Amino acid sequence: MYRYETHLHTYPVSACARATVRDTLVFYKELGYDGVFITNHFLDGNINIDRSLPYGERIDFYFSDYEAGVEIGREIGLKVFCGVEQSYAGTDFLIYGLDKAWYLAHPEIEGMPKSRELPLLMEAGALVVQAHPFREANYIDHIRLFPRCVHGAEIVNANRTDFENEMARRYAESYDLLAFAGTDNHVGPAQRKLAGMCASAPVESEQDFVERVKRGELQVFTLNRD
Repeated sequence: MYRYETHLHTYPVSACARATVRDTLVFYKELGYDGVFITNHFLDGNINIDRSLPYGERIDFYFSDYEAGVEIGREIGLKVFCGVEQSYAGTDFLIYGLDKAWYLAHPEIEGMPKSRELPLLMEAGALVVQAHPFREANYIDHIRLFPRCVHGAEIVNANRTDFENEMARRYAESYDLLAFAGTDNHVGPAQRKLAGMCASAPVESEQDFVERVKRGELQVFTLNRD
């Protein structure tokens, strides 16, 4: 089976990340992964940037870790794909299938409520997954669910509790959402528990991934290094 990390943060783009792009990609290569999606926090999340900069400059910075990752991936033999994690007050969404050019061309998404933005992303061809939908933390005022604005839900997040993941699974089943999994890795090689999506044939591109996930051709997997 071909394994893919679907939820990954790197430094310096994600302010909360603790590992560089290179260290992180080498880690996944050594674990035998076929590829990873770099899904750093977007402009509406915990991004490590001056928010007063022009939109285009912020987009350039946002995609810089991914662009560096593509080059490193070619060097070490690991596929690196583009993803985005968008946020609203602690409620997060993983976006796959839209590239830098699309985001540069759509500055209107800034400030757009998620109830409008997520359907717009879906109409543009993106796969939209609600990340850790039942995450509880002191910085999250309340749990928000968007079942009519997403394709799937992250039913396994390697950094959330069994209870939170079980609630996510029940949520996905109740609304007939696609089952999805990811590590939410912020620490690179220090990560002990991992989760992601696996396939019987290699993923060739972001669009290939989107189409195959929507058809139910990829499966959830977990990996424990302890």
